[in-house]
Amino acid sequence: MLRRLRSDERGATILEFALIIPVVCSLLAAGFELGYRVYLGAIVQGALLEASRRATIGDRTAAQIDQIIKDRVAMLSNAMNVKSIKKENFYNFTNVGKPEKITFDKNNNNSYDASDDCYEDANNNSVYDVNLNTGLGTADDIVRYTVEVEYPNIMPVNALMGWGTKQYITASTVLRNQPFTSRAIPTVRCP
Repeated sequence: MLRRLRSDERGATILEFALIIPVVCSLLAAGFELGYRVYLGAIVQGALLEASRRATIGDRTAAQIDQIIKDRVAMLSNAMNVKSIKKENFYNFTNVGKPEKITFDKNNNNSYDASDDCYEDANNNSVYDVNLNTGLGTADDIVRYTVEVEYPNIMPVNALMGWGTKQYITASTVLRNQPFTSRAIPTVRCP
């Protein structure tokens, strides 16, 4: 009887199928989820580019720009949620993501000392700005737009792969506003 059991191959295919099918299903679900993420990323980036191009003309408010992005994302899915829309403006491309430029550093410590150093006041507010300027800026300003969107998984991959139930997409772009008016030239301020 033992010899007969060893040579019996009936049911081997079902056993192999039972071992392989969870792996195949997991890979397919993860592939669909990743493909969906790429698609949503393209939609969010497209919405951001459309809104930012309209903003560079200067005839839209920050609230209108936000609404363009929200409407475009909502057309795709009601389950998607625009978590944040940031608009940061800078005087030129070299200043993007940096504080205002130090023009004279007396003690060469590469940080601004109010009692000794001079700086280029890009927004002419008479204050050295370490943090970024928020908003759409003015004519010829460089504006960095960043959008974060939250969306639910379409497949049950959170249980299979250990992912969270919500995913996030972040898109950003940097554009120069059109020269629709003249802008003030930055003032170099010294103590």
